[in-house]
This record gives sequence, C-alpha cells and structure tokens, in this order.
Amino acid sequence: MRAGVVVTAHPGVEDLAVQAEELGLHSLWINDTPMVHGDPFVALSLCAKATRRIKLGVGVTSPALRSAPAAACGLASLNALAPGRIRCGVGTGNTARRTLGMPPTTAATLERFTAALQDLCAGRSTEYREGDRVRDIRFLHTGAHVNTTDPIEFVVAALGPKAAAVAGRRSTGLISFGLLDPTAWRALHHARRHAAQEAHRVPDSHVDSYVVTALHLLDENEDPHSDTARDATGHLVLSLLAFAADIPAFAEQLGPEEREAVRRLLDRRGTTATAPDRHTKLYPNYLGRIAPQDRDLVVPSLMNTLALVGTRDDLLARITTLERAGIDELLIQPVIDPPTEMAQLAKLLT
Repeated sequence: MRAGVVVTAHPGVEDLAVQAEELGLHSLWINDTPMVHGDPFVALSLCAKATRRIKLGVGVTSPALRSAPAAACGLASLNALAPGRIRCGVGTGNTARRTLGMPPTTAATLERFTAALQDLCAGRSTEYREGDRVRDIRFLHTGAHVNTTDPIEFVVAALGPKAAAVAGRRSTGLISFGLLDPTAWRALHHARRHAAQEAHRVPDSHVDSYVVTALHLLDENEDPHSDTARDATGHLVLSLLAFAADIPAFAEQLGPEEREAVRRLLDRRGTTATAPDRHTKLYPNYLGRIAPQDRDLVVPSLMNTLALVGTRDDLLARITTLERAGIDELLIQPVIDPPTEMAQLAKLLT
C-alpha cells in the first residue's frame, strides 16, 4: 500500500512537503476548512515550488465553499506549477460547512460541481448557473496562466453509498476520513461500481481509494490507550465527538461510553447541542493537537475505530486487510511531531 500525509495549511508547510518527498511518501494533502485552517491553494503553491515528485492534493473542497470557476482556477494554476501532480478531493463540505454553523450541501450539488471541475480542468466548457441565468464557461487564457493539459486526479469524499455513487457516475476515486472498516469499504466500492454501470460507464480500474487516519506505533510494553497514544489519535476522536455534539441524531447512534463523552464535551465547551452558536465552541482547534485535560474524552472504542494503534505486526496486519478491501493509499494526519510521524509511516510502508 502507498503512504501519504494530510496536514493543515500553515507557514512552513513546504518544509514538511520536502521531507515527505525525501521519505518516499506518495502524496501530501492539505485540508480546505477556511474558518479553522489556512488556505490550501496558497500552501500547495509553496509545496509545488519546493518539491519535484510528490503528489499534492486538496483534501477536500466543496461547492458549499467555492464556486466551480474559482476552484478550477486554483487547481489549474497549481497544475501549472506542478504539472500532473495535482489531486483534488471533493465533498459535501460536512465539517467545513458545520464550522460556519451551516449544513453540508447535497449529493446532487456535489455531482454537478465535480462534473464542472472535471470539464474546466481538462480545458472543456461547462454549464455555469446563477439563479435562472445559465451560461457556458471555459478558461479564456491557458498557456502560462493555467495548465489544462496534464490530468488532475479527482476523488469524492464518501462515508456512504450516495457519495460513492457520485464517484461511480463521475469516474473518480474515493477518499474517506477515519473509515477503517474493510466491510464498509467493500460496500463503498460496490456502490461506486453499481452507479458506474447504471450510468453506462465502464468502471475505471485505475481510480484510487484513499483513507485518512492517524497512526501510533506502540513502544515495547506500552499501553495502547496511554496518554501518548491518546495524544496521537485524539484529534480524530474529538472531530467525531464534535460532529456528534453538533448532530444529536448521530450521537444517538453511539454507545453509552461515547454518548457520555459527547455530553462531557458539550459541558466542557460551555454549549449545548441546540445552541445556535455551538459551532463557535465545538470546532476551534479542529484536527489540532488535543489539550491534556481532554484526554479522558478519547475513549478507547473510538481510538480503535478511527485510528491505527498497535505494534508493528498489529499495524501491518490491519493495513493488509484494508489493502485487500481495495484501499490504495493510507494517509495519516500527524499532530504531535509530524516529521517523526511521517518517518515512522515511511519506515512501515515504503
């Protein structure tokens, strides 16, 4: 299985990209969560100029965040800096929208957005709509401005069959966050293939699947739920707890221990599941290193569900199972010591 990394946009991110390339990692992706992190297009521009081989991705953008012309321009501009190395994840904007206190967009809107990006980034015209006005648009200047010749790889962010079906109809790969259940991955691939067949598309054998997670290699005799392990995986666990705190219907599907962690998180953040401004309390430091006082919220069941924690043999066994389920690339999101964590991943998989 290939290995890659997901980081947030910040000054100096290009240094991490250089190190990732030197370690032999296949790709580096940057989040698109405007009210929490820096801008991925700015950060990836720096990474593009500093590297030569590593693939560079936006993971993920959304029609609820950017118009198709603006997103396509950013992608094609990056493609001019790093020809053929650009990747773009597209999704409904689940977290990025909730950090604004807004719901995600629909699968239908996601599909139209994906189709428009594919057309524009390949130099084709596409339909653009504002209200009742519809126009055909295309890049009017290419050459040194943007690159529509070298292909850009698109992947759809999916946790369920609706988004996976979009990937099938648009002939894209898949990317998912914290989904380490091989059975769930087989279901996503089935939904993608089925949708492709219904749309009379030949299922693409070359499209890739990516999973974003965290990885912690245990020291000898280390407790798998130690403070160090919780620190390495807590950002994923708290991201799910924040979502559950924001969406009571989702929280109700969790077990007693997880629901209690949600209750404590709401109380600790001084908000409720129905407060109109709860997004301002739940999402600060989203996907950042957790505070020591929040380690008790990192419940073992969610650590095991969302992240890879274990001995070298444990990790390789789980990764092999995921690979057999159709995952092509493991992307880790390091927060404690990114250079060391990337080196650990590279040693494990490359």
